[in-house]
Amino acid sequence: MEDIVMFSQDWWTQPLGTWMAWTRATVGFFVFIVTAIAAMGVWEYYSPGGAPRRGVFAIDTTRGDRLFLSLLGSAFIFMAWLFIFGAPLWWPLGICAIWAVFVFRYV
Repeated sequence: MEDIVMFSQDWWTQPLGTWMAWTRATVGFFVFIVTAIAAMGVWEYYSPGGAPRRGVFAIDTTRGDRLFLSLLGSAFIFMAWLFIFGAPLWWPLGICAIWAVFVFRYV
């Protein structure tokens, strides 16, 4: 068996079992989603009143709406990047971070 270097492409995509083709990348994705939702809950607990506001898209959004829009937009950014350019995915990750800041600031 070939030695796999930690945090390499092979390390991230190595199967973790035989059920549903779980990899470290898929586990990391779901951990991020749970962490983002938990962070929003903590934010709302310590700073209640995320009242709806109207942004550049002319729709009323709450904090949760903006989280959803940033995650949904990020999914489309990654899919478009994979379709057009393929791997590596560092550039779309940066674009998604900028998108999330934009959504939380101006939407």
